Amino acid sequence: MELKPTYLGTMISLATIAFGLIAAGAWNKFISDAIAAFLRPGNGVLAELIYAVLVTLIAIFVVQGLAKLAQRDIGPKIIIETKRKTSAKDSETGV
Repeated sequence: MELKPTYLGTMISLATIAFGLIAAGAWNKFISDAIAAFLRPGNGVLAELIYAVLVTLIAIFVVQGLAKLAQRDIGPKIIIETKRKTSAKDSETGV
């Protein structure tokens, strides 16, 4: 069975997203449990606030890091040459 490149690319993207969601769930549980370990029982709102701030800061750092990575000149350069339209004047001068 031959796989088309677009189909294979889609399957890779879906698998990556699925594993990313699983990893996010694991980190969610870990961070929640770590915060709960340091707080006394009954501090539910405080624990949720700390969790929200912590996750927000992590998200900011990750997005900024990815943005910096995207701005770097990485990968092969693709140069597309376009032909300039010649006018009657260019034809006369030989350009």
